[in-house]
Amino acid sequence: MVTDWQIETRTPAARAILTTAGRIFYERGISAVGVDTLAAEAGVTKKTLYDQFGSKAALVTAYLNERDQHYRAWIEHEMRDRDPKTQILSVFDALDSWMDAHSTKGCAFVHAHGELLGFPDHPAHAVIHDEKVWLRTLFVNLAEAAGLEQPESLGTQLLALLEGATVLRSITGQPGAVAEARAAARVLIESDSPAQAR
Repeated sequence: MVTDWQIETRTPAARAILTTAGRIFYERGISAVGVDTLAAEAGVTKKTLYDQFGSKAALVTAYLNERDQHYRAWIEHEMRDRDPKTQILSVFDALDSWMDAHSTKGCAFVHAHGELLGFPDHPAHAVIHDEKVWLRTLFVNLAEAAGLEQPESLGTQLLALLEGATVLRSITGQPGAVAEARAAARVLIESDSPAQAR
């Protein structure tokens, strides 16, 4: 698994702030955590936090951007050295192991989207949007590489399965939710294969 990663070089203070923000924003929610709490738990002054990030909105955006890049690296590691059809299924495997390690409460991007609905100009919305678009595009590209008949439609269907499994596992605690979605994805892949279409 991907365990040793760094998105960009940061000062020790900035790294401490971002690591702390990543933990407590996810565990407690963005709105529930103030700048004073963030600074105290990161072991820095509030001034240092503002010097490093400028605003809470910028810190939220940095947190989500880093989480996005970490998740992409996690998926790409899982897909490595596999054929395109298997790579599609390995995205589901990556989600399962990611949720075990980093995401037991569900999707951080969906959580953030819900919290920030009242702030349509918040810069984090672009990160949230791009994360979901990237996942769908990944599925579409893999379907095309696998020679499947309707890659655009399949990409949407696969993403719906992936997102639904995330919600089901995190809310109900159903341990096999992602595996069941993976099995459904296999059926979709096989039904969209040229040999099946004929």
